[in-house]
Amino acid sequence: MDILQAVFLGIVEGVTEFLPISSTGHLILTSRLLGIETSLFLKSFEISIQLGAILAVVFLYWRRLFIDREMLKRVCVAFVPTGIVGFLLYKVLKSFLLGSIPVVLWSLFLGGIVLILFEMRYKEKEHAIRTVSDMSYAQAFLIGLIQSLSIIPGVSRAGATIVGGLLAGLDRRTIVEFSFLLAVPTMMAATGYDLFKNGYTFSSGDFKALAVGLVVSFLVAGVVIKSFIHFVQRYNFIVFGAYRILLALFFWFIFR
Repeated sequence: MDILQAVFLGIVEGVTEFLPISSTGHLILTSRLLGIETSLFLKSFEISIQLGAILAVVFLYWRRLFIDREMLKRVCVAFVPTGIVGFLLYKVLKSFLLGSIPVVLWSLFLGGIVLILFEMRYKEKEHAIRTVSDMSYAQAFLIGLIQSLSIIPGVSRAGATIVGGLLAGLDRRTIVEFSFLLAVPTMMAATGYDLFKNGYTFSSGDFKALAVGLVVSFLVAGVVIKSFIHFVQRYNFIVFGAYRILLALFFWFIFR
């Protein structure tokens, strides 16, 4: 992977990480379009580069994440099921799921249908939970459990947590912000574990490409986070569902 490819993937990651369209799926498809050879490093890159976007959350929300104890406790509870599932299925993820174009396309397509049907039937409750402090630990755990589905590339971590939170009774702004914060321990753990397992195999050029991707995704994600918060206050996610379906159909045509 050269530096220009790392920059491009960093932009893709920064734009897609917090939208319900699957950043991992986009990275896999973009890597294929760029002609980057599938390798152990590429799979690790597709995991680790997400940390750059997550650090943008730490930068923007550090006060709430580290000072608001009620928020921190609920983030930790929600992380538990995802951490367990990710640890148990790590080998499946690296050996089969990452890099599988059919898995990505089917996940994007079916996820788009689910998102559209959900939005067509969903009506926010009059007494929706508007602060994370009012969320129960059971609701936090449920959101984390649903987030664990995103180990499948193309499902979307953000999409899973947002839908899970809306089903649990949170309002849109609250679950979107909680989804941002839940991403911090989730991706830090995923990146740390993957680098621990595979970092020793990387060359100096690999580390340079990863560093560039991290910085670019951090900068781009900082802009996207603020824009997405404004978007969810006005619109639903049907447009993202339609985009997922069209993207899957497009790549089915390309890779047929």
